[in-house]
Amino acid sequence: MLRARMNIPVGDSDALEAFARPFISGKAQPATAAELMASRYFSYATGAIDYLIATHAPDTRHNVDRAETEKWSKQAEWQGLEIVRTDKGGPDDSTGEVEFIARYRRDEADHVHHERSQFKRVDGRWFFIDGQRVSHAPVVRSGPKVGRNDPCPCGSGKKY
Repeated sequence: MLRARMNIPVGDSDALEAFARPFISGKAQPATAAELMASRYFSYATGAIDYLIATHAPDTRHNVDRAETEKWSKQAEWQGLEIVRTDKGGPDDSTGEVEFIARYRRDEADHVHHERSQFKRVDGRWFFIDGQRVSHAPVVRSGPKVGRNDPCPCGSGKKY
C-alpha cells in the first residue's frame, strides 16, 4: 500500500499528529513532498495557518488569503486524508506531485477534496506551489437512451 511505503500514518489521527508536529513546530523539515502535503493537511485540521503560509512557495505566497484559509480550516471538521499517488517528490528530487483526497464535514454535509498538488524544493526545503482539483469523469450511458414511445424498461409492456 502506498501509505505504508511512505511511512505517513494517514489513517490514524494520533499518529499523524505525532508525525506532523515536528514539522509544524520547526524542529524538523519534511524530506518528501508527500510529507509536506500530510503536514499541511494536519495544519488545516488544527488551524496552524502560519505553517500553511510558510510552506507555500515564496514567489506565490502573497496570493494566499489568510482570512479565507483560516475560515475554511476552522469551519471544517477534518475527517481523514488519503494519499492516492505521488510522482517524484522524493528526498533527491527538486519537484513533485502528490494526489490526495481529504475528507471533511462542513455546514452539516460531508465533503471530499480531491486534488493534485505541485511541490518544489528551494534551498533544500519543500514548498507547495499550486493544486488542481480532480474532477471525476461524467457518467456515460452504456446502452441506448430510452425514447418516450419505446417500451418501458420495467417490462410492463407499456410505453415509456
